[in-house]
Parts: sequence; structure tokens; C-alpha cells
Amino acid sequence: MADDQEEWTTIHKGRPIKKQKKIPTADSSRYPTITFSEKSRLQSKINVSSLRDLILYLFADGPAPQWVSITHRPEFRKIVTILIPGLEEAMFKAGVDFSKYNSLAADEAMARVATSPDDYYPRPLKKDTLPKPLQPFADMFPHLWPVRAPGDDKYGRLHSPINTMLTAPAPKAKEEKKGGAKPFSEPQGWKDQRTRVSEFLATSEELMDNNFPTHPAMLPDGERKEKFEKKDGWVYTRVERMEDADVPESEIQAGSITAGREVLALDCEMCMTGESEFSLTRISLVSWDGEVVLDELVKPDKPIIDYVTRFSGITKEMLDPVTTTLRDIQERFLDILHPKTILLGHSLDSDLKAMQLAHPFIIDTSILFPHPRGPPLKSSLKWLAQRYLGKEIQKGQGTGHDSIEDAKTCLDLLKKKCEKGKGWAAGSESQGENLFKRLARSGTAYRATAGPKATGGLVAGKTSAAVDWGDLSRTTCNAATYPIPCKSDADVEAGIIRAVKGDPDGLEIPGGGVDFVWARMRELEALQGWWNRNKTSDDDAAGPPLASTLADITNEISYDEAPVSPLETCLTELGARLKRIHDALPPCTVLIVLSGSGDPREMSRLQAMQQQHKKEYNTPGKKWDELSVKWTDTEVQALSKAVRVARNGIGFVGVK
Repeated sequence: MADDQEEWTTIHKGRPIKKQKKIPTADSSRYPTITFSEKSRLQSKINVSSLRDLILYLFADGPAPQWVSITHRPEFRKIVTILIPGLEEAMFKAGVDFSKYNSLAADEAMARVATSPDDYYPRPLKKDTLPKPLQPFADMFPHLWPVRAPGDDKYGRLHSPINTMLTAPAPKAKEEKKGGAKPFSEPQGWKDQRTRVSEFLATSEELMDNNFPTHPAMLPDGERKEKFEKKDGWVYTRVERMEDADVPESEIQAGSITAGREVLALDCEMCMTGESEFSLTRISLVSWDGEVVLDELVKPDKPIIDYVTRFSGITKEMLDPVTTTLRDIQERFLDILHPKTILLGHSLDSDLKAMQLAHPFIIDTSILFPHPRGPPLKSSLKWLAQRYLGKEIQKGQGTGHDSIEDAKTCLDLLKKKCEKGKGWAAGSESQGENLFKRLARSGTAYRATAGPKATGGLVAGKTSAAVDWGDLSRTTCNAATYPIPCKSDADVEAGIIRAVKGDPDGLEIPGGGVDFVWARMRELEALQGWWNRNKTSDDDAAGPPLASTLADITNEISYDEAPVSPLETCLTELGARLKRIHDALPPCTVLIVLSGSGDPREMSRLQAMQQQHKKEYNTPGKKWDELSVKWTDTEVQALSKAVRVARNGIGFVGVK
């Protein structure tokens, strides 16, 4: 075509733009509903994950729930979910005396749980039978649902309800194939944050949880041994105080990842010298730069009954000429390790027990990269190498592991973690996908709600807001389209309404608001004494409210009658907040309220006892009769009962 000729433009004629349908009125035949039928056959309590899957079904690609019936799904406009720890079913019983509700001892408080394990059908809410502070619930919700919190009764653990709610399961098409780990994909928009190795040191609690031997330097001054002598064959590295490991900033080279610390990767191989008894037969130590510092075969003091060659790689022919003993290895390690040495390994507790050696500065890749299903499960080193390094190790067919290869793999994992940052491969992304990201990625659009491009079932991202206490940049809430940090429940209330309606000027949150809101109110949790008594969130960025804040709560409402208890005042204000939020919601909005868990106080008390027992039991040389805390079957059963109580939460589902 000549330069002076006009260019032709092709016009693609498509279907006419379809206007968004009007929101149906309450009496409309297409008004959406979520209902429970008394004829439904529930098999158990619904879980926190059931509520999360309801959200995924309404707004994304989740399966249809079996515990409720849903009509006119395309007409739902928004979903608001509010976590309120501290709510209990017993609060909703007629005649409850709130002035005495919190005067019970922690173990007696377990009696407040009003449900039995088999009592899993929802309870209809009738306004005239509810205590006055909670009567607004009957205006918003038809039922109170018993909800089972995530946890493990066998191991006495309550898992995070927040992580469960905000982590969507991976789509079936993306599940890992049998026989290997799926390569890890970084979260969209991930930015590397170079981090020092010292940031990954296992805490005292993590060492106790994983049964590491206790080093005297980890004990309080009054319990610390003056001399680090051998005791029952055990030795302690020459670290007198934990502070001895500190390196002044002036001595740290700029940009150094090791920050003045020496990192040595350790791996051991063992053979059996008795029933369920393993003894050290090979030990390898590798430096940060990959140099082999030590690689020795070790002859056990006791006769070997099984070389376990298929795992250890050790044979009788290899050990016959060996004269190096465990005591020789201990002496060498006491010379090699110093206060600024960090020992790195995978499930290093078993190696140190085989060596009969305690050291206080540990990085364990089984802790650093948590199992997708949570503790006490641990991922194998082979699986971690496949998933996070994209390499195969331990490929020997019946010839066992190579301890040097395993030690170097631990180094590679730690180095990658240092380059990427603490939040990289921290657990939640490995077991699923962030709920906010899932909704943004695979939210479903319908003709009724998604405007001109909606032809029915199109994938279109859903916007979201997270309204919570503290610094949301450090939590999974950071993935929301609009994180809204708060300092009080009043802030949370205002943040929810703002997220639902949008900003008047539309400069940040556009007019019309977002599709999905997640929020948490915490003043009841603090008043109940649950906050920080039990770990229910891996990223609890905010501490409990100040005493003055709680005093303001209790003085905020006045009655003409006699003064009421702080709990009743707090519940009255909570009911009023929820009512104001409900009034502000547009039609066709789903409102979900859940407690997350039940009363965790007795569980936390027993877990603290268990921690103290582990700490003393894992102190080398300490006898059973010297332990200040006994952990017998009686305490095990009591903890199991307390965990069942802590897992008894409640929830509410309604449609505005």
C-alpha cells in the first residue's frame, strides 16, 4: 500500500453489550439462598474448611457443599467472613450468667462446651430464648452451627483456623504425581529478601518440640551447670552462655549472609545395635563453601545386629578395620564446634542423640520447610530436594544414602532460603494456594453479576479485602487486594463497611467495594484470656489490647439497670457491631461468622507442662525421678480431652 493511501481498519462485530442485571429484591423468585434441611443426613460436624469451601463454591471453582442447599448461585454479590475468637455455644444458652462465666478455673471451663462429639446438627436461633446481648444473631442467622476446628487429637495439637480458612486446596489437576514432589512455584509477585542465616535458628520451643537434647546454655542461670563434664556418655559443646554467639555489627562484612557465624552441615548414618537402638557408624561434616571438614566411619561399642545397608550404605567389610570410636568423634567435635558455630542438618535431633552431643545453635531443614500437613509430620530430605531444588538425591539402589550428599543438600536448601527470605516456602503455599490469590485467579463471573464480558461461567478475578489487627504485610492477608490494618474492633467494623461500600472518592477502594472481605475481631478473645495462650495463627503480628482499651470496652455501654459484667458488655457491643455491619451490606451478600476454635486455655496449660517435661527429659543425664514435671498416661488423656474441647468451635451462615 502506498504511503499516501489510507490504512484500512477491520471492525470486528460481536454480540451487543449486555447490561448487568438488577439486584433481585427479597421477594424475587431469583433471590439467592443458603438453607439447611432437617432431612439432611450429616455424618459429622462441619469443619472450618467446610466454610472455606463454601466460599470457593460461590465465587470460584470449589465443589458444591453437601451440608447446605444453595439456590441461584450466580446472584450472590459479596461474601463477608468474620472470625471472632472467644465465642462459645454455651453463651447462647438461655439463662446464662455472664457475671460468673469467666470465674471458672481453666480446667472447669471445659464444662462450658455444650456439644457432644455426636451432636453435630445446627441449632435453630430463636430470639426470645437467647441472652439479650446475643439476640441480634437471631436477626441475621437462622442457625448456630457446631464447627470443628483443625487439629490433631492424637498428638494434642490445635492447628491454625486462619491458615485453614485462608489456604485453598490445590486444584486436582495440579496435584502432585505419585513418586515425586511437584516443583515449587513462587507466589506471583514474590520479591527476594536476602536474609542472614541467624534468622533461621531454631527457637528453644522448636528444639523442645522436636526432642533435641538440651544444652546447659539454654537453661536459666539457676539451672545452668557450672561445668560441662561428660555425664552418662554425653558431652556439651563449649558454649557457656547463649550471648557468646553474638557478633558485633562492626565485625560483620556488609551483605554477609553468614554474618560472622560458621555454618557446618552434619549428617550421620546409623546401624542397629539392639531392638529399636541405633548407633553411629558414619559421620560427615561439610562447611558453608562445600568443603568436607570431616568424614569418618565409626565402630559402635556394641555388636551390630543389622547394618541396614539399604539406608545407611554401611557394610560389615567397611567397619571391620575401623578403630575410631564415638568418644573419639566427641573429642574432635568439641574442638571443631565453638559458640559461633551453627549446626545444620535434616532431623538433626536423631544425629545428635546418636553422637550423644548437645549444641544450642541449630538449623534443621525439617523445621525450616514444614510438612504440608503440619507437625509432627516431617518431609523427607529427598522430597525437599525435588520440590525446592529440582534435583534428585539418594538414588542408590540398595546401596544407601551418601551422608556427604545429604549434608550438601541441606546447605543448598538453607542458601536458597537465605536468598529468597523467611516467607519463601514457609508452609502455607506448599499445602495449597492463598485464598485471596485463588479468588483473584479463578473467581467465576456470571451474566447476572460480571458486566459486559460475562457470558456465563467466565473466569474473572474477584477483588478482596483483609481487615485485621496488626501489620498485615507480615501475614497471609497481605495477598488481599486491599489489606486494611486495624488497632481495635471499632477499626475492624469501619474497615469492613469501607471494604463493602468502597471509598467515596474511589481513589483506593473503588465505589461498589470488593467482592470478598475477610476480617477478625479480637477484643472478646482478649477479654476471655485466650489471646496468646494458645497459638492459633502463625503470623500473630499484633499483641493483646492494652488494659486501658479493654476498660473502654466495659465502660462503653451503660444501662438503666444494675451494672453488668465486662463479658456481657463486650458481647452487647459485639452484637451491635455485627448488626451495624449487617445493615450496611447490600442485598444478596453472604455473611459468615465463626469462632475458629473453642476454649484453648486448659490445652495450653497442659501443653506447657508437656514442654517442660520434654525440656527436662531431653537434658542429658537427668534421671526420671529428678524431673519436676511428670508426663504420664493421665496427662496424655487430659491433653487429648482438652484438645477436643479446643476444637469445638461455632459458626453462623446467613444471606442478607
